[in-house]
Amino acid sequence: MTATTLLERKSISVSDFRCTAGPGDKPFAEQHCRHSISYVRKGSFGLHCRGKFSELVAGSVLIGHPGDEYICTHEHVCGDECLSFFLDAELVEAIGDSQTPWQIGSVPPLPELVVLGELAQSAADGSSDIGLDEIGQVLASRFVEVVSGSQRKSGPDAPRDRRRAVETALWIDANSHRPITLEDAADQARISPFHFLRLFSDVLGVTPHQYLLRSRLRHAARRLADDDSPVTDIAYDVGFADLSNFVRTFGRAVGASPLKFRQASRGDRKIFQERLALH
Repeated sequence: MTATTLLERKSISVSDFRCTAGPGDKPFAEQHCRHSISYVRKGSFGLHCRGKFSELVAGSVLIGHPGDEYICTHEHVCGDECLSFFLDAELVEAIGDSQTPWQIGSVPPLPELVVLGELAQSAADGSSDIGLDEIGQVLASRFVEVVSGSQRKSGPDAPRDRRRAVETALWIDANSHRPITLEDAADQARISPFHFLRLFSDVLGVTPHQYLLRSRLRHAARRLADDDSPVTDIAYDVGFADLSNFVRTFGRAVGASPLKFRQASRGDRKIFQERLALH
């Protein structure tokens, strides 16, 4: 078993697990230390938990409850891969105060969860602009809703809530050149990260991380058009941690590399005309 930590935050952490166990390996008991939700993206395994046995395949979800013992077996195939989200008690309480959903052990592939699981994997691979902590909270919240049969409440109506979301968006935009986490933005709004994520997404139609990336891209586009600074300098100045991530994100959003965008912004419209001709 190899485990790679992808994200570590106060309320949520994310790890990638890859198991190579097969039918010849002896299973052993393990214990959940935190609430967790693990999306099985590849392979399969058997799960013994709370006196029940389940077969988990790609698209299934393994649910962890603190203190629960479980045993994983690999009687049919070798190995599996999971993307796991570990939640602290405060976040779990914010999602829903009932512990019952977290004690079911596993969930079979359900359309409502598979779609979010694949989106989470895209975020982990760097091919989505949603934050890993954001999609983790959305996945956990949707899991609780599906299992408990509850319905999410409608979006915010209070002008104060909308003002809070807008004011935080302005703060994100003004500070987008700095590292900003979901917790940072939630502290600015003076509410929990979970409730802030829902509020911000309901009011503005994008997650805080998506808004942060788009703010950085907007500032970068202006710099590319207005001055001759090297692309690398612009990438770091607007808040990207490395050049390759900036080039990839910019290209995905704009449809052209930063250098070609700079040329187009200064009169070389042929670049975008050629791109349009390809579609």
